[in-house]
Amino acid sequence: MLVLLDEQLPRHLARDLTGHQVRTVQQEGWARLKNGELLQRAADSGFDVFVTADQNLEFQQNLSRARLGVVVLRSSRDEAIRAGRWGSSLSVASAASQSRERIRVCCG
Repeated sequence: MLVLLDEQLPRHLARDLTGHQVRTVQQEGWARLKNGELLQRAADSGFDVFVTADQNLEFQQNLSRARLGVVVLRSSRDEAIRAGRWGSSLSVASAASQSRERIRVCCG
């Protein structure tokens, strides 16, 4: 699964999420993009899942029309993320993306 990590998340998560190809918004050169354009560019580039801690994303974007799974973490703090409470949500978001259903999953 190809996963895109949002810019406010710790970059080390790309290494910690084993078994997936993980890129950051910064690595893609998309740090200055607004959310709508970022989601579109990620989907166009073949990403399966976008992981963010942006609590406002669901109010700014119609996630039901997103062409990739979206995981919204409740916290961008290392300890919450490292606890691994969001791994199963990545699987749910990936499955949703593969089935062409759109889903937003909050966890963490």
